[in-house]
Amino acid sequence: MLESLREELWQLHLELPRNDLVRWTGGNVSARDPETGYVIIKPSGIRYEALRPEHMVVLDLDGTVVEGTLKPSSDTASHLYIYRHRSDVGGIVHTHSPYATAFAAVGKSIPVVLTAMADEFGGPIPCGDFALIGSEAIGKVVLDAIGSSCAVLLKNHGVFTVGANAEAAVKAAVMTEDVARTVWLALQLGDPVEIPAEDVAKLHDRYTNVYGQ
Repeated sequence: MLESLREELWQLHLELPRNDLVRWTGGNVSARDPETGYVIIKPSGIRYEALRPEHMVVLDLDGTVVEGTLKPSSDTASHLYIYRHRSDVGGIVHTHSPYATAFAAVGKSIPVVLTAMADEFGGPIPCGDFALIGSEAIGKVVLDAIGSSCAVLLKNHGVFTVGANAEAAVKAAVMTEDVARTVWLALQLGDPVEIPAEDVAKLHDRYTNVYGQ
């Protein structure tokens, strides 16, 4: 079932360790199939180098396993909560990438001090409250805090990103860590200067509607 989407999701999972966003078995990517509405997600506790397309677990939005013999990710309930409440979301990523998670550890949002942040996120990357793993609680915090951004930090935990599809969500996760590292370095030098909101809006509009082919 959904063979091509399983293959794509497997390839996207490999981008997480390749971009230093996860260690060992942490983190996950999920994707929603636009035709069936089913969600595919990484199985729990499988190392990335051992992961294969056939290991992916297919579920409906209520959490019933449609296909797969392995237990789905411990974050599944939160992924499904986001999908049920955000019809525009087709992919979700969770990581513990170090620089972004350092901001989460101290409960701080990442201020929009880089044009790359304005481009990709349209503003600061917010930090939501703390929530325990294993239920819908994290999904609720994500939606409460994320606003119009495609990324959010969870206090004492890590990063969640969303996108129109899984690739867009993975890109957002890569960019989140990239800008978090640069902002952290800037903080060692002094007080980074935030970009005015009107300029952020212009940059984000250009990147969204003009940039690229």
